[in-house]
Parts: sequence; structure tokens; C-alpha cells
Amino acid sequence: MSESYWQAVMNSGMHVPRDRPLDELTTELVAMLGHPNPRWRDDTAYPLLASWIRDGEYDDLLVGLGDGIARGLRNGLGGDGDESVLRRSFSALVLGEIINRDNNALLLSSRPIMRWGDEATSWLVREQDLRGWVHGRGWAHAIAHGADLFGALARSRHLAQMELTVMLDVIADRLLAPTKYVWRHGEVDRLAYTVIVILQRGKVPLNILEPWIARLGAGVRPARRRGESPSEWPTIEAQNTSNFLRGLYVQLALGVQGLPDLRDDAELFKDPPTNRADLLLAILDQIRAESPWLFTPGSGRRTLPPGP
Repeated sequence: MSESYWQAVMNSGMHVPRDRPLDELTTELVAMLGHPNPRWRDDTAYPLLASWIRDGEYDDLLVGLGDGIARGLRNGLGGDGDESVLRRSFSALVLGEIINRDNNALLLSSRPIMRWGDEATSWLVREQDLRGWVHGRGWAHAIAHGADLFGALARSRHLAQMELTVMLDVIADRLLAPTKYVWRHGEVDRLAYTVIVILQRGKVPLNILEPWIARLGAGVRPARRRGESPSEWPTIEAQNTSNFLRGLYVQLALGVQGLPDLRDDAELFKDPPTNRADLLLAILDQIRAESPWLFTPGSGRRTLPPGP
């Protein structure tokens, strides 16, 4: 359909048009998720699909829609620097909307959620194109959109300790994997917020969380064997990970809030995460170890902020 058709839909309150079948409209919008023009992708396809999902227009079709959207995560996977990332990244964003619809309306069994979780984790660790803003194409933002998808999964009642632990491991794998892309468009904050959601669930014990933080901390310190020539440090992935640890610390220290359109977020974020103080100290230990010449030994333990 023409741009004027979709603009009229946007201007009419974003309601589902009644002049065409919903499946035809959906097929066209899903194809537009990979459009190189951000007016079609960011400003039309995603907001319309998100609005219709939130309004319940797909409630009887949610599993089929989710399976179709999840296939977009595999579109050109392994490519880097081309336009295929747009479909993958915006598929992640829409899949998160579908999962959040279930989080709000309790519509689905665990089976499709787990299937989509497997698709999401497989995609995120294998994604190579980590650009944020692409000149002439707008947002690619695979890491940020992946973080949002993981945030929806982390809220799901169908995920327990094992699945949430896997998500943490995938986030660490993604942070520590070699990359040429500096994350400078809010990616670390959105990833940190996803981790906060996992912590707020209170399902993952401290004896898993502390080694996970230590693994990230080890990734931001240079490891050179005797006799090896020095190389530039930090690497890009080490700097991204360092920024992530600082972002996670700030969010834990200041406290964050839930999303207003999610039914259970007010309750989920009512109190700080379990073991908040221990987690703050564990992160401070890694930040201090990254630059031991800078920080007073043990300084973090004397300056730990009070709870929100």
C-alpha cells in the first residue's frame, strides 16, 4: 500500500483498518520492519504493530504472530554492515511486545515463550552487526532492542531460576565477545536495566550472581602472559563491559522504576532487589580492581549508598 494509506491509519488513532483483512495488513507491516527507510520501519510498522498487540487485536493469533516474528531474528544472521540487521533488530522489538502482552494478559502457556526465548538467546550471541545509529537508515540498535526483548522475557512468569541464569550468561557472553563497535547509544543502560529486572525477580541466588559479576570484571582487566608483547587496552569489548558494570552499579544504587504500561511492574519494582548491598559491593570490587592505582583500597565498602 502507499505511504499515504499508512499515514492515514496513523492519523486515525492507529486503529486497525476495516477495509482489508488483518492478516494482509500484518504481512505488509512485518515486511516493513526491515525497510531501509526509517519512516516505514520506525515511524509506521513498529508503532502500529506494537499498538495493535497492546490493544489485544492479536490475542487469538499471538502464538502464530510470535513464531512469524521470531523467524525475522534469523534474517541474514551473520551479516555485518548491510541492511539485514534492520529486520532482525526490529523483529526483536516486536517479539518483546508480544511477550509483554502475555505478561499483561496471561494468555499463553510456557511452550511458545520458551521457544521464543531460545530464538532470542541464539540470535543475540550470534549477532555481528552491533551498530546503533546508521547514517541514512536510522536506528539499527540490535543490542538495545535485544535488551528490551530480554527484559520482556525476564518478566515472564514462565521463567524461573534456570532460565534467568541462562539469560545472565548470554548477556555476559555478548558483552565479552570481540566486537569492533563501541556501544554509545544507550545500549549498556538498557542491558543493565534488563539485569535489574532479573534481580528484581529474586530467583537467582547470590552464589550465582557474584561469580557472574566477577567474570565480567575479569573481562575488563588485561591478561598478558609473560613474554607476550603488550597490545592496546582496553579492547572495545572490555570498554563496553566496563561501562556496563558502572551502569549496573548506578542503577542498583539509585533505584529504577518499572514501565508504566506493564501491569505488574509497580509491584515488581516496589522494593530493591534481594542482596542489593552485597551486589553493590561485588560490582565495586570489580570497578576498583580495574584501576587499582586510582581507588583507595576498600573505599567502596565505606561509601556504600543507602537503599532507595
